[in-house]
Amino acid sequence: MTLSLRLWILLLPLLGAYVSASLVDDIINAIKNAVDCTSCHTLLVALQGVAILGNSVFDSTGIAICKTLKVEDDDVCEGIINQQGPIIAHDLRSISALGRTATNLCNIIDLCQDPSVKKYTVPFPKATPSNPKTFTSSGKVPFQVVHFSDVHIDRSYTPGAEVNCTKPICCRNYADQTGPVEISAGAIGAHDCDTSSALSQSMLRAVANQNTKFSIFTGDVVEAAVWLVTQEEVTNDLQTFNTEMSTLLNSPVFPVIGNHEVAPINDFPRNTSSSPNAAQWVFDVQSQGWIQWIGTAAASQVQHMSGSYSIIAPDTNLRIISINSVYWYKDNFWLYDSDTFQPDPNGILGFLVQQLQDAEDAGQRAWIMAHMSPSSVDTFHDQSNYFDQIVQRYKNTIAAQFYGHSHIDEFAVGYSDYSNQNANTANNFGLLAPSLTPRNANPAFKVYDVDPDTYELVDSRVFSSDIADPSFQSSPSWKQEYSARGAYGSLFPGGWPNSAPLNATFWHKVTELFESNDATFQTYLNFKTRGFNVESCTGDCKTTAICNLRAMRAENNCIVASPGFNFRRRDAEDGSSASHKDHCEPSGFSSILAAATAKDLSQDESDKLRAQLVGILGDA
Repeated sequence: MTLSLRLWILLLPLLGAYVSASLVDDIINAIKNAVDCTSCHTLLVALQGVAILGNSVFDSTGIAICKTLKVEDDDVCEGIINQQGPIIAHDLRSISALGRTATNLCNIIDLCQDPSVKKYTVPFPKATPSNPKTFTSSGKVPFQVVHFSDVHIDRSYTPGAEVNCTKPICCRNYADQTGPVEISAGAIGAHDCDTSSALSQSMLRAVANQNTKFSIFTGDVVEAAVWLVTQEEVTNDLQTFNTEMSTLLNSPVFPVIGNHEVAPINDFPRNTSSSPNAAQWVFDVQSQGWIQWIGTAAASQVQHMSGSYSIIAPDTNLRIISINSVYWYKDNFWLYDSDTFQPDPNGILGFLVQQLQDAEDAGQRAWIMAHMSPSSVDTFHDQSNYFDQIVQRYKNTIAAQFYGHSHIDEFAVGYSDYSNQNANTANNFGLLAPSLTPRNANPAFKVYDVDPDTYELVDSRVFSSDIADPSFQSSPSWKQEYSARGAYGSLFPGGWPNSAPLNATFWHKVTELFESNDATFQTYLNFKTRGFNVESCTGDCKTTAICNLRAMRAENNCIVASPGFNFRRRDAEDGSSASHKDHCEPSGFSSILAAATAKDLSQDESDKLRAQLVGILGDA
């Protein structure tokens, strides 16, 4: 606890009601004036004053703000803040409201830019070999691997329920849903809703038809009713999906931990947190559930390495390294509980280094997979930078990287020299799988054709099911939407050699194709959501999109926070979003605070909020 906080606590009994009234004014004024980074720090000072009064008072204050300003339905406000509020209150009691950690907090509500990367050199056991092993294709027939992600199965999905509801996800029988149903949820699925059990089982059966050597699942089992989730529900959801995969798939599956695999959502504590074992139950459940595919040694790693593990895929020379990247996730509120900088929370980066070193020593190729890509706007720039250092050191060993989280079908390219991004400096890439959940797109999965000598990708094909198809609600049809080699390679000047893999050079050339051929870029936009609600993106939007595809290292993306009264509050009024969050997070404490500060409060709203806060803080 900082000295300033101790002084607050000592002075509170003496200041009495004056403090409460002053604090109410501070909170309302801070919300009204929160338009940039400096004013966001002022807001955190006010919220810190509330946090000192205890978790209950902090939660009540947050709920009052959310309800009074109608940021979410009342039950959503209560559920989210009662779950996440105590962690954030603890954070605010533990840090300076003016420090770098506080700036990171302000970044997730779109008021501060990401702080510049804190310099740190990742230690490596050995130097890069002077003559690294090379992997050469002999032209053997590729084997197949399916990649699926973000299934978000809603075990309470109800056919006939309202699709057009007021909650973050719909297609449930909510107690406060009154009046006739306007848009009825289909038997199998609907947009604006998460995945029904029937849809997830249909997908798994379609995967089983792909004759795979194995599958990879890059996380997020649990649905997005985040204000309702409990440890009991999450445990049941994880165990049920593990059973379904075991029953319906006919080859091994290698999973990762997603940010929805815990309750409260996102919140995996560090080993240094006040409750370091608060998420251990997740690792215990998945260790037990995954042992059938990954074996005893890797299952033990899941338990003791915060959900990360490494295995050699059967009958291959391929090491698959699954890491828990939620320890770099901006919405993991346990990462804000100290001003002491931690370059490698829970040793995830160190684990990755050791596994890659073991692979290099053994002459193996490696695949890295995680839920959230280091290219994501949701990733702390620090850990993304350190991850890039690791990739540059072991670039000869790493054949590919696989992620999920964004819910859209996309990719990212990394470079040996980010100041000179071209086909020659492109040396690593990540493929992000489309989601199964139809919340924002049509459900889909990827099939990779893999060279059995190099473990590089010969092709990447996407299979999707169109909710608008009349047969979808009785029997979803999974059809190949496109082949990356076919859609892009044939358009390169001179084509793409049949013997060449879909490597980093290939994916960089795809971005060049987008620059020169707008029709191809528009096709890519269609692929991202599988033809549903295809975004319009031209001019600066297109330039930014291509920049982001060339930003496997997050600090090099072109997305910035958009503070300022005119921009943020105009966006709030016209219904657009100032936030650049991924689809994976429909609602949470950060989005509630971002929405509250983006509002242009009327006098009536200010008066109502004042009355609510006086009632709470006056009793403190």
